[in-house]
Amino acid sequence: MKKKQKEQKNVKFSLIYALVALFVFGAIIYRIVLISTSETVDGINIQQFANNRITRKEVLPSKRGTIYDVKGNALAQNVSSYTLIAYLSSSRTTNPDKPQHVVDKELTAEKLSPVLGLDKEMILHYLSREGAYQVEFGPKGRGLSELKKDEIVRLELPGIDFIETQQRYYPYGDFLAYTIGYAKKKEIKKEDGTTTEEIVGEMGIESYHNKDLTGENGYTLYQKDRKGYKIAGTKEVVVEAIDGKDIYLTIDSTIQLFVEQAANDMLSKNKAEWVNIMLADAKTGAILASYTNPSFDPNKRDVKSYLDNNVSVAFEPGSTMKIYSYLAVMEAGKYNGKDKYKSGVLTAKDGTKIGDWKREGWGTITYDQGFALSSNTAAMDLTRKYLGAEGLKAFYNKLGFGEKTGIELPNETSGKIAFKYETEILNASFGQGILTTSIQNVKALTAISNDGVLLQPYIIDKIVDPDTGEVVYQGGKKELDRVASKENVQKIRSLMRSVINGTYETSTGYYYYMKGYDFIGKTGTAQVARTDGKGYYKDQTILGLAGMFPGNDPQVIIYMAIKNQANNVTAPRKKMIQSIVKNVSKYLEIYDESKINTVKLQEVITPSFTNKDLEYAKSRMSSYGINTIVLGNGEKVVDQYPKAGIKINKIDRVILLTNYDTLTMPNLVGLSMKDVKAIMSLMNIKYETVGSGFVTSQDIKKETVLNKDEIVHLRFTTAPKEQPKEEPNKEEKKWS
Repeated sequence: MKKKQKEQKNVKFSLIYALVALFVFGAIIYRIVLISTSETVDGINIQQFANNRITRKEVLPSKRGTIYDVKGNALAQNVSSYTLIAYLSSSRTTNPDKPQHVVDKELTAEKLSPVLGLDKEMILHYLSREGAYQVEFGPKGRGLSELKKDEIVRLELPGIDFIETQQRYYPYGDFLAYTIGYAKKKEIKKEDGTTTEEIVGEMGIESYHNKDLTGENGYTLYQKDRKGYKIAGTKEVVVEAIDGKDIYLTIDSTIQLFVEQAANDMLSKNKAEWVNIMLADAKTGAILASYTNPSFDPNKRDVKSYLDNNVSVAFEPGSTMKIYSYLAVMEAGKYNGKDKYKSGVLTAKDGTKIGDWKREGWGTITYDQGFALSSNTAAMDLTRKYLGAEGLKAFYNKLGFGEKTGIELPNETSGKIAFKYETEILNASFGQGILTTSIQNVKALTAISNDGVLLQPYIIDKIVDPDTGEVVYQGGKKELDRVASKENVQKIRSLMRSVINGTYETSTGYYYYMKGYDFIGKTGTAQVARTDGKGYYKDQTILGLAGMFPGNDPQVIIYMAIKNQANNVTAPRKKMIQSIVKNVSKYLEIYDESKINTVKLQEVITPSFTNKDLEYAKSRMSSYGINTIVLGNGEKVVDQYPKAGIKINKIDRVILLTNYDTLTMPNLVGLSMKDVKAIMSLMNIKYETVGSGFVTSQDIKKETVLNKDEIVHLRFTTAPKEQPKEEPNKEEKKWS
């Protein structure tokens, strides 16, 4: 009986085991079917999971496009920097005769120490980390230049390698900073959920044209073994990276340098809250220079304001607007410059008294005289009689005030042209109570320089595909509208000439006069509105100048605005504008030789000397009569300035950097700021300057061996300039 019960019990357990086994088998079959027929299991993409285990995808980074000036000088570019690493694991070495890891730590530390400027003991500390596959060398081992990398490679140390990274570099520091902007590395999340590190523009051209400048990364896809190495004989997929487009600005670095040197020299003598200066090609609307101060260094990103004053900040322009209120009256067919009016104070219908900058006025004078003296009552009287609110507003709007110009820069503001009541209308006739930007004023001036035809201002010369050389976008002159007749524009130019060619008693811009340069313009002073909306500050002003040259056939437009210049001193402003006009005139060869002794120079296209013998490069330039400056004691050229393809002539210099063992201090005395910036950039040496113009002294003597960590101090001075005519022993008067 017991035996039978035992047998029944065994059968029962056997049946349970069989059922369990059958269930497990069924579950396995179900899982296999599920995995083989489903795209995802437990939220995991099976195909992607399998591919990740047996394939490796390596990113082929694209190169961000370079930003150039109009002549091909690089203003923003990608540069390679390197992080030094050392492989410590002996598993990397498969052939003892060709070790792939650090074999002799003492020798490695001894050789790396002087190159890195790092103590041997510290290097040994890094090389002695237990169990580490690879190590880095701290801050001293990061951000290494190409030259430093080559120096280490020549040591032929086993197990020493580099990780290459790209970073954005701005060769000229705070030069044209707000126009160029800056770009920096950011983590970007892709559609497939992965992240990648890219250089992204955040200000200026770098931001506005980020899409054009950013390329498209490629990749390599291959099958890998358990150690991550490519399996021999397997198929490899390669999708090449597409580099970003190169952008050429209309900015001419030489003209920009003239402006920056002159403005910085002025500010060294006479401080101001901010300074805006723009120069444009009077015939095309191309922006030649754009200066704002305060500025910042895009390499350091020491930004205090993220707005470009020339396009993003609107202000009351003051009496430069009389150019357009006068022109509006002319276009209405009502202007007679010999008609007279009573200057001093004009009373509005509501009883408000609005006066000239010289409150007592000049008695009864002509409207032509009122323009030269910047009489507010002249502009108000003309506007009240012949224009009214609608007439004045319509003409201002026709010139582009009150709307964005469309310049290819971010965060442009439209300003504000709004007035209703008579007091507001009268104030608007001489530039108070309205808001304009520097770029809007430049745009309006193109109508004066082009016989009444308004031009579109632009700052992009062209956009180029660096791989094919194809020009994918070409900027150029664009006529918008005829806003005035040629006859009336010539009248305005004549009035602008009277502002500059007058005397202390007859005009407000007499101190800008330069014999032989035919500079014409209109000065302006605006009060600064209180932030609480209750009128104007008594001690704050914005000084303006709208001008062009030569007056008979304008080639260059210049617009300047200065907020809260200390003591409103005229002399530094005068020197600044005269310096800009004279240097730009000579550079562009605007005047003939008899007036400014300019000689037409033969131009040469700079050859590429990279990897060429130094003697060949020097001989080639000598044959053109062009001087060279050689940096380093090597025999091969590794870099040059200007880059290949740039037009130069006999007044230019070609700077050649060699594959040096020793880098010594060159003689910089007599060189311009432009040459100094190029030399220091090529040598990767820090420097500080005092003054502007040309180098007169340097604190490190020529042929002294340079240390990368030291700072070179340079002093600049400007050669004496021709003084303009002005009345002696007269008290300087304020701008109007």
